[in-house]
Amino acid sequence: MTIQPLSQFHAPEQVAFHRTELNVILGLYGRMVAAGEWRDYGMSHLRDVAVFSVFRRTAEHPLYRIEKRPKLRMRQGQYAVIGMDGQILKRGNDLRQVLRLLERKLIRAVD
Repeated sequence: MTIQPLSQFHAPEQVAFHRTELNVILGLYGRMVAAGEWRDYGMSHLRDVAVFSVFRRTAEHPLYRIEKRPKLRMRQGQYAVIGMDGQILKRGNDLRQVLRLLERKLIRAVD
């Protein structure tokens, strides 16, 4: 009788945002909602990527996608902000630093 590793029977692992990462993202999201810029969000946790999408209106294409790709940690950085057209606007390993791009838009919206 051969013993199979328990990991063989588990569903494939998914990439997800950690609670501390979500606190940073949702803090920005709340400020943008208060400023009237964003209205809805969606999250996807897939095998290679976790995505937090923000929308101006429901049932629209996302305004921005905040992605976490751990496999890119040692290369370009695991976090990225991607625009509506699919262009990577900012990438890095520090989530707060990457999200500063969107913080600047908040400053303009409040003025």
